[in-house]
Amino acid sequence: MTKSDRLQDLQWRAEYAVLRLVAGFFRALPLSLATSASAWCWRRLAPLINPKRHKRALANLALAFPEKSEAEREAIALGHWENLGRVMVETMRIDRFLAEPERIDIVSQNIFSRYRDKLGPAVGVSLHMGNWELAILPFTWAGANPAAVYRSVTNPYVDAYVRAQRKDLYPDGLFGRGNVGEHGDDQRTARAIMDFVRRGGRLGLVCDLYDRTGMPVPFFGHDAKTQAIGAMIARRVGARIWLSRCKRIGTQSRFEIELKELRVPRTTNQAEDIRWTMVHMQKQFEAWIREAPEQWMWSNRRWS
Repeated sequence: MTKSDRLQDLQWRAEYAVLRLVAGFFRALPLSLATSASAWCWRRLAPLINPKRHKRALANLALAFPEKSEAEREAIALGHWENLGRVMVETMRIDRFLAEPERIDIVSQNIFSRYRDKLGPAVGVSLHMGNWELAILPFTWAGANPAAVYRSVTNPYVDAYVRAQRKDLYPDGLFGRGNVGEHGDDQRTARAIMDFVRRGGRLGLVCDLYDRTGMPVPFFGHDAKTQAIGAMIARRVGARIWLSRCKRIGTQSRFEIELKELRVPRTTNQAEDIRWTMVHMQKQFEAWIREAPEQWMWSNRRWS
């Protein structure tokens, strides 16, 4: 190991140590106290610490809600920071949510009950709303052993911690996009997840971010390039698509998970089938966001 490698490793270990200290602190506090404190701090400090992302949130809101006043859009942006503050703490305690199912209500029981014992290959697609990490829970509780795609963390110690924290949520593991990951890097991920679903696996994806190579589809009246891999896989292997929204209810880390089944057309025109699926997927996401705009991650890049 070179001197440069040793220094890099020391930096990674230091970052990991800080993460474990912060996680340990928030895990030691009562959940309501920890989430409230984090939400209070994020609402007030995030716009100051990261003004670039706050300006992006306001710009995205102006595109999505031109009819709202600046004050209304500012209030939504601050509410979105508050939600992210709660998500940060809840993410550090995912194992405890699995042990407290009473915190989560699956409101689409008709869909859940109909397919839980005969699901077959499926792709679950969610959006960065409420606590999106928990949107996969219907698959997990159905004993479907889902896997998910996630953005790999460069720091290998942090990445291993992230995967370990989610092992019970995604029993079949995580497919990493990046240089590390349980199932491979970017060059192999697309093929790996296609094979996984083809073999009967259930895959979780989040598909509401800007993707440079994605498909332009309407979103709040403006074309947004969107990752189409979920629709492509479902169309190719004959899998179902479940759209899932995890909506926060109140301030006590309680949620409603709503499911929608999106039937993928399979005509002779594969490209049009995928586009139809993407358009209707994003249309549903937009409807969900309009119901609770402060719970969506406006500070992420969505339009070019």
